[in-house]
Amino acid sequence: MSWIVSSFALLAVALAAGVAWYERSHPSSRVLALVGTLAALAVLGRVAFAPLPNVKPTTDIVLIAGYALGGAPGFMIGAVAGLTSNFFFGQGPWTPWEMAAWGAVGMGGAALARMSGRRIGRIPLAIACALAGLGFGALMDFSDWTLYSGDHSWRWFVARSGTSLPFNLAHALGNLLFALAFGPALLRSLERFRRRLDVRWVASSSPAGIALLALLGATALLAGAPAARAAGPASYLARAQNRDGGFGDRPGLGSSSLFSAWATLGLAAQNRNPADVARGGRSALAYLRAGARGLSGAGDLERTLLVVGPAGVSPRSFGGRDLVASLLAHRRSDGSFDGQVNLTAFGVLGLRSVGVGAGSSTVRSAGAWLARQADADGGWNFYRRGGVSDIDDTGGVLQALLASGQGGNAALSRGVAFLIHRQNPDGGFPANPGGTSNAQSTAWAVQGLVAARRDPEALHRGGARSPLAYLRSLTAADGSVRYSRTSTQDPVWVTGQAALALARRPFPLGRVARRTGARRASAAGPGAGAVGGSSSAAQRRASAVARAQATRRAESERKDGVDWSRLLSPSGGAWASEAGTLTALLLPPAEAPPPAPKR
Repeated sequence: MSWIVSSFALLAVALAAGVAWYERSHPSSRVLALVGTLAALAVLGRVAFAPLPNVKPTTDIVLIAGYALGGAPGFMIGAVAGLTSNFFFGQGPWTPWEMAAWGAVGMGGAALARMSGRRIGRIPLAIACALAGLGFGALMDFSDWTLYSGDHSWRWFVARSGTSLPFNLAHALGNLLFALAFGPALLRSLERFRRRLDVRWVASSSPAGIALLALLGATALLAGAPAARAAGPASYLARAQNRDGGFGDRPGLGSSSLFSAWATLGLAAQNRNPADVARGGRSALAYLRAGARGLSGAGDLERTLLVVGPAGVSPRSFGGRDLVASLLAHRRSDGSFDGQVNLTAFGVLGLRSVGVGAGSSTVRSAGAWLARQADADGGWNFYRRGGVSDIDDTGGVLQALLASGQGGNAALSRGVAFLIHRQNPDGGFPANPGGTSNAQSTAWAVQGLVAARRDPEALHRGGARSPLAYLRSLTAADGSVRYSRTSTQDPVWVTGQAALALARRPFPLGRVARRTGARRASAAGPGAGAVGGSSSAAQRRASAVARAQATRRAESERKDGVDWSRLLSPSGGAWASEAGTLTALLLPPAEAPPPAPKR
């Protein structure tokens, strides 16, 4: 067999393996769209800089895409960019080599993400892009050696490498400058996209690994798995808090308002007031208040309002900002917020969280607009009627409909049916129908079902376990909740959201009593439902009152044919007290002022 034939055979195997790897990851439609867009951007970068030999941002784009999205998407972006761009530059025997070379760059970006712990600065990123350019050039020199060398001697390869060195150096220098100019901005954008979508790292399926997992599972069962239950989501979140009061993507990373808000909401579901969630003398509420002036989008404002509600502080003067007025500036004449289902749903929940009544014209018109945006299948999508319904937005809208007084709307029951029929065989819910289950989409579904007075513990479509059992199965020994079976991305965000669902607390949350005078919770405290420390007598009395009020209300609801007994006293765990609190939030008692809602 000749050098050319054998090299092309190896290339075909490598490219087929890369494509199969990507296909077996079952990317969602939005990931497919992003991969196609980035490949097109890489092609455009190569074509636009064609007058400058070997100076092009293609390698940078592919490497950064692999860093943010993972090895399989990175490989596909590089391979597709190499194939497509040669429709402009000309196809030939060099095409598969360029596809393989840029595919390898994408995989290298994913390896760099793992080695750096997803923390890399501008200069190290630029250096990595420059080295990738040199590596790309070396592989293309090797391709010339296999294709055009008569004797395939090392002398020919050295000579070829020498003649191509100026071009390879120009490629590396161009990569360095491009990465310094736009690398961090592109990486931040793709990282935000990755956090929102189902990006999975494929775990090993070797026989040895399976045998080890089976052995560990059997040992845990025989021992009653006490270690796995030593910590819960709340204790993990408390330990993840930074000394500035905020939270990062995972313990030890820098704080951001996004992760801080979701971690704080998860703790609020465990009856921790945001002002009491503190470390190093700074509370989570103080961290969010300090960044209030920088909030711009409607989503940022709505998320902050969801935290302000449980804290019991004024949203009209939060960090020198009137959050309510700022959010209302995004309201349109049709009642929506910025014309989007997602933003309108959370606009309702944010306003209800801080005490705006369900009967206000703003809330009522927003709820009515949401009901009109239901898709033909009964679900909702991110934007407005006519798109592809998803689980996350449907779960959020169900909560908003109940919070806006639309409980009797037919759209509510159709939305519940949409969710119920999208449960996967493993008990969880996917981001999009037909996809793989993940913790965040499952949490949204649980919150929507609980808001609509459905018991998620009783949902077993096709014999599946319940969605709550699915979430519990993703909880690690340290209390964190995995995003999915194969991914541990964004553990603080995922755990905060899962904590809300596991506590059966839909939005808006009510005001949480301060722990003044009580022993502060320890960040290393035990228990899945508490961060540590003991509740004050006042808190215990308040919880007892809430449960009694909820029970009385449940008894009256039975007359209307609603079986609340299953919600108030199901088997397993400390759900009864949480259900009592939740019911009190959804149906405020007549004897006491209703709690303020939250988003």
